Amino acid sequence: MAGLSYIADDESLVRKVELDGLTALFHVPSGMTHIVAPPAPQILEALAGRPADLKELVRRLSRNFDVDGAESALAARLDELEAAGLVSRP
Repeated sequence: MAGLSYIADDESLVRKVELDGLTALFHVPSGMTHIVAPPAPQILEALAGRPADLKELVRRLSRNFDVDGAESALAARLDELEAAGLVSRP
């Protein structure tokens, strides 16, 4: 993999509740609750326990979503998720 790589905690460490188009996430390791909107839950699912760089993340998400041309938006979401402590760089 080239470029920065990211990983999210395994899904067993995050409790998820869908709320009318938003998702409430309780991050067990930090004890924090986050309210996120798409595509954040999908990004976290794609990175759960499996590191990926941006190119690999796009490949994983493109299995279920149209992500053509969305690389810069996904990179911005990764920065936000990293700042919130929901993804890290392995």
